[in-house]
Order: sequence, then C-alpha cells, then structure tokens
Amino acid sequence: MAEHTRSSIIVEAAPAEVMEVIADFGRYPEWTGEVKEAEVLSTDDRGRAERVRLLLDAGAIRDEHTLAYEWIGPEEVRWSLVRSQMLRTLDGVYRLRSLDGGSRTEVTYQLTVDVKIPMLGMIKRKAEKVIIDRALDGLKKRVESGAKS
Repeated sequence: MAEHTRSSIIVEAAPAEVMEVIADFGRYPEWTGEVKEAEVLSTDDRGRAERVRLLLDAGAIRDEHTLAYEWIGPEEVRWSLVRSQMLRTLDGVYRLRSLDGGSRTEVTYQLTVDVKIPMLGMIKRKAEKVIIDRALDGLKKRVESGAKS
C-alpha cells in the first residue's frame, strides 16, 4: 500500500464557503503556489469539475497532468491521476468537517504522490508535505479573505 501524507487546518468559514474555493479550479494559480495553470476539461451534470488539467511546479515535482475528480457529498472531494509525464500516482482528498455549528471548518488534506523517476521515499514525503502545507495555508487565507469568483 502506498504511503500518504495528511494534515489539517481550521478555517474561519462554513464548509460550503471552503468547498466553493476548492471547486474554483480556474483561480488555483492565485492561491495554491504550486499550480501555475488550471483548466477544467469536463464537468458532471451538476457543473462540478470531473477532469482538470494542471501545470504544477512544486520544486522537486514539475509536471503537467490531468486529474479525475469525484465529489462525495458537500464536504469531500477526491482526485486521482489520469495522465502525467513525471508522476505515476497523484491521489488526494479534501475532507471538510463542520465545527462550532457551521461557523468554522476543519479541512483535512491527504495526498499520495509517486514519481516515475527513482526518488527516496523521504524526499517524496517532504514534497507531499510542502504541497499540502502550502495548499492548506493558501486555502485558509483565500477563504478567510472573502475572495470570491
């Protein structure tokens, strides 16, 4: 079984507000740090992204890839790798948990990355941790700033 990295953060906003920012792929370059371009390639019957092309620059991991998204209720989204030059695996999940009657949200981000080139497991975990921490910090700042599409 592949190893994964997981971290959580508390966001001062309702889960729906957090998920709105997570689902707005076109604005990822504004707050994620590692995502330089994002393009929704297909959507489901509810208008949610199913396939997204991302240009990622995370230091040790630089790649253009396509991810498939699965929306599980209003508080979870999962993704898996469809196509990539450098990556063998890029599986992740955002899970949201309502706190304080819905005024705050615990966001948990779990990520599994595997590259096609040989890389020490410790370096892969460090890259995952950097991606997760920057994404969670960026998400928190983006949501709490009230920036909307």
